[in-house]
Amino acid sequence: MSDALLVVDRDGPVTYLTLNRPERLNALSDELLERLGEALDESARTDAGVVVIRGAGRSFCAGYDVAPDSAEVGYAAERTPVQDRDRLLGNIELFTRVWRHPQPVITQVHGHCVAGGAQLASMCDITIVAEDATIMTSPALPLGGGYLSPLWAHRVGAQRAKLMSFDAGRRISGATAVAWGWAAEAVPAECLADHVRHLAHSIARTPAPLLRLKKEAVNRTEELQGLLTYARTGAETDALLHLTPEVKAVQERIKQVGLKQAIADFNAPFVEQFGVHPVQGRTR
Repeated sequence: MSDALLVVDRDGPVTYLTLNRPERLNALSDELLERLGEALDESARTDAGVVVIRGAGRSFCAGYDVAPDSAEVGYAAERTPVQDRDRLLGNIELFTRVWRHPQPVITQVHGHCVAGGAQLASMCDITIVAEDATIMTSPALPLGGGYLSPLWAHRVGAQRAKLMSFDAGRRISGATAVAWGWAAEAVPAECLADHVRHLAHSIARTPAPLLRLKKEAVNRTEELQGLLTYARTGAETDALLHLTPEVKAVQERIKQVGLKQAIADFNAPFVEQFGVHPVQGRTR
């Protein structure tokens, strides 16, 4: 199955699922997420040994689509808190299907990997990143309440999860993501595609039933430590904060001036005080 939003390719025992919205840095729309779920279901019915999720164009994924013409903007205001929570949990359920997919799932991360993109990668079996990739757990604006933070606390520890959550726009490189334990390996960007292809084919040498049971064994240890509970925890807080005046004001500002200008406006007081952009003023 292939369409404008998601491209499915088969390379011997490896299935590639390519997020294909390069003009929006593969931002996750509801339709793209639905296509991803369908492609995973289809792959599970094949004899593929490994699945690779990657992004077309300059980046892996810029997170959930919050551009002014996206249905995502203002979505919290259009739903009750319970409806909004259910919507957010729906995304977690999709990513849980990735986590429990019968075939090993590798994420190939280049360029930007932001918010929902980092959420997706966090639920894959093995994440391989370009050394110069940019990973962020939240967008550069305060648009929610730590949807991803509990999952990152499980992955990298509470202090680093708080650092990424509290400081809007905080980012780390692919190399740092490996040092923190979020990703498995970092390679030069120009080597990423070949490295992942070789890894996927090497893994696929092991018979599929063995891979499935190996995956379930490791997953069970993670689930006993609360991984899936962590993944679901942020939805309640995020749904609540979507209804706050502060978040509604940010959403309205995006509608009025666009995402880039809204980010610039948010950072302007910091730049005026310190004479440097927040990102440039950080040590890493």
